[in-house]
Amino acid sequence: MKLSSEQVAELRALAGSRDVPAVLALRARIVLWAGEGRRRKDIAEWAGVSAPTVDRWKRRYAELGLAGLEEHKRGAPRVQVPPRVRGRVIALTRMSPPMETGLSHWSTRSLAAYLKRSEGISVSWHYIARVWREENLQPHRSGTFKISKDPAFAEKVADVVGLYLDPPGGAVVLSVDEKTQVQALDRTQPVLPVTFAATEKRTADYVRHGITNLFAALNVGTGEVVGECHPVRDTGNFLAFLKNAVKPHAGKEIHVVLDNLSIHTAPAVREWLDENPHVHFHFTPIGSSWLNQIEIRFGIITRQSIRRGTFPSVAALVTQIRNYIDAWNINAKPFTWTATTNEILAKVRLAQRNVKKLVANNSK
Repeated sequence: MKLSSEQVAELRALAGSRDVPAVLALRARIVLWAGEGRRRKDIAEWAGVSAPTVDRWKRRYAELGLAGLEEHKRGAPRVQVPPRVRGRVIALTRMSPPMETGLSHWSTRSLAAYLKRSEGISVSWHYIARVWREENLQPHRSGTFKISKDPAFAEKVADVVGLYLDPPGGAVVLSVDEKTQVQALDRTQPVLPVTFAATEKRTADYVRHGITNLFAALNVGTGEVVGECHPVRDTGNFLAFLKNAVKPHAGKEIHVVLDNLSIHTAPAVREWLDENPHVHFHFTPIGSSWLNQIEIRFGIITRQSIRRGTFPSVAALVTQIRNYIDAWNINAKPFTWTATTNEILAKVRLAQRNVKKLVANNSK
């Protein structure tokens, strides 16, 4: 039984919680032990249950998540959570907590308590955790929210989000950007004396061999990625990459989402756009790179392929990036964009109000 890091964290929190029945905490431990690869008979012995019981809770968790560990009375109908409540959980999760809560982000318990206190909605934190997992919501991983000062913010958000949620029929939507100064680092691990190996923390040495700049385009509809590495980021390299990115989609209308970098609006680029009227640029608001889906892919490439890699040369780094993209494209899947324009603008308005309140309180 394989568990993700998020599942392990949830189960450990449940197993160590004093707010849940002991039997529920025991079931969480059973699943954790199974996830660690423990033998079935050992788990049964440690938990003081039969082997079929171990199988039962493993199966229930695999099918229903944390909710599957809860026991429902036989003969009693299972209480269904209304769709309206589920929608409210999702909507609140996507917004910063109200200022009066003093929270920087939601946890499952704090959101459950807030719903009960402010709206009279009673749901368990287990239910909220399941909704977050199903909707791929991770508010605890959210960073700082930067409020854009772009005067056309609302119009640009509506334009870009409209392409994500309802692209023109038969058109191709490409999300384009550049990841600059990707470093080729050779990581070496010094060997410590045996007497200190158990007590001293090992530190890695980093030898820098150079950098490259990754130009990439994400096909929003298919999830496929086109990527090229260049020694410098300039108008010539960007335009060359752009031509290669749109080439496979000849004969179609192509909509390109990108940021406000100067090379994206250079005279040579504008001239090329005039010569290719089937290609349309859509710019994200200033300071809102999070609206560009390729940024998500850059983050994944960094975590899974670059950050912990060892590259003795720039060529080795470039090969690693190319291999990763090629492997991804074999079974590419698109991101599921769910945030609507209204939800994004509502979150921005809330953030603006909270900032104004904070400034007002600090000035008193």
